[in-house]
Amino acid sequence: MTAFTKNMIVISFDCLAAIDYSLIETLPNFQRVFENGSFCKRVRTIYPSLTYPCHSTIVTGKYPKNHGVVNNTLIQPGSASPDWNWYRSAIEGTTLYDEAYKANLSNAALLWPVTAKAKSIQYNLPEIFANRPWQNQIVVSLLNGTASYQWELNKLYGYIRNGLSQPELDDFVLESTVHTILKKKPNLLLVHFTDLDTMRHDYGVHSQEAIDAIHRHDKRLGRILDALEESGQFSETTIIILGDHAALDENKAVNLNVHFSDQKLLTVNSKGKILDWKAYCKGCDGSAYIYLKDQENGAIKDKVEGILKNLMADPNNGIEKIITGKEAGKLGADPNCAFMIEAAYGFYFIEDHLGEFIKEVTEENRLSNPKFLRACHGYSPDKEDYQTFFLASGKGIQSRQEVPSMGLIDIGPTLAKLLGLDLGETDGQVIEQFLVSV
Repeated sequence: MTAFTKNMIVISFDCLAAIDYSLIETLPNFQRVFENGSFCKRVRTIYPSLTYPCHSTIVTGKYPKNHGVVNNTLIQPGSASPDWNWYRSAIEGTTLYDEAYKANLSNAALLWPVTAKAKSIQYNLPEIFANRPWQNQIVVSLLNGTASYQWELNKLYGYIRNGLSQPELDDFVLESTVHTILKKKPNLLLVHFTDLDTMRHDYGVHSQEAIDAIHRHDKRLGRILDALEESGQFSETTIIILGDHAALDENKAVNLNVHFSDQKLLTVNSKGKILDWKAYCKGCDGSAYIYLKDQENGAIKDKVEGILKNLMADPNNGIEKIITGKEAGKLGADPNCAFMIEAAYGFYFIEDHLGEFIKEVTEENRLSNPKFLRACHGYSPDKEDYQTFFLASGKGIQSRQEVPSMGLIDIGPTLAKLLGLDLGETDGQVIEQFLVSV
């Protein structure tokens, strides 16, 4: 297959949305990319629109049900902090970086989701965190990525970080990206920045903190573009800038497992630990999966459906829509759930099985518990003003084209074609309008 480019950097600004276009088009370093680039400001995300499923879709061109990463976190009923889908093994089938490796193109990834223990990434700083009290963050990272590369980055730039806090984490990623461009010169570089996503979660979609994060991203982008120029690779590199999902403001957390516990669908001991369960609400923030422990138990399924319908009848309970697992599969989500529910505007779902069924998000509980958010995602891509964004420039890219609409599933096949790679059967298609004529 003919390649349009042999060098590509993919910059994911987590939670960059269509609504941000009017701001970013005015910023100096985004303008450097827009000048000769092409873009789509109405990119349809996936369901559920969460970071790990989205980034798996970006590198596979598939819906969650087909690449296997159907949620950020694993089903671990009762766990205060479920483990995430950190590992490359969670993705079924091939990825953009796997195919690049097969084609003898070098790879680097900086905090790109679902890449822990990825054998096809030569320079890998995976997004994985110490999730248990006895774990050490540096050790966990070293064991799951490229140890020598990470040690090098931490020695040079580790002082910048403040745990997982933003904007320090993205500032560390930026310096690591610049270093990687100048010293490693990978053919394919995947970079994930989360500053904007964090600020929207903590302060709201349109908050000043979110606006400030976009301005910081513009400065980060400028540093990356300067590094490409300094390395002599700028004219031979394809630059991809994208978001993965949007976000919506909310102020009410729905703890459906509290209701399931009251209905004897969860068995909890005197210390609040789940001993057994018949039905479980697995939160996806703006949506949620409802799983049955015994999928063949029709009586339990009927009972759960009745509970959900009764709750939905009252708008104050925050359930906008209920669909079956089969219907969820048709939308690209996990067909193995019994039901999938969508949150109404102003609501989102969490997994707590103790406390109040509906919890108001206040400044006090938001600061004391990271589960309480000012804005979140995970909602249906059909929600209004909920599109994300895509921008491409450089080698192999048409100049100044606006594609009216596309899907997140289309990114993988398009990037693969640019690199002369084949992802096999995908759910998306190549957006030819972005590509120069051969």
